[in-house]
Amino acid sequence: MSKNHRGSGIRSLPKHGRGTCAICGKTDIKVLYEKEINGQNVNICKFCNAHLKNEARNAPAPAPAAEEAPAAETPAEEAAPAAEEAPAEAPAPEAEAPTAE
Repeated sequence: MSKNHRGSGIRSLPKHGRGTCAICGKTDIKVLYEKEINGQNVNICKFCNAHLKNEARNAPAPAPAAEEAPAAETPAEEAAPAAEEAPAEAPAPEAEAPTAE
């Protein structure tokens, strides 16, 4: 596997990829990972990058969204049979109308 964040991979970067991390504020540390934070692309260190990935992996947000989706489908299924019944009732009054005349 390639090692993009060491040796010849970072020689072409300014100061060999070292700077101040935008999250933790450490100085003269390798800031080789670009992340979007508050709408801005910033360079962060290896440790802050790992922390953000762990937070995203452990976030329970997707589970409630998955529970809401089946609930939204249930009313749609109930509405579909009601729509089928309405046309079945409409021809019945038409059939009665000619007999009344």
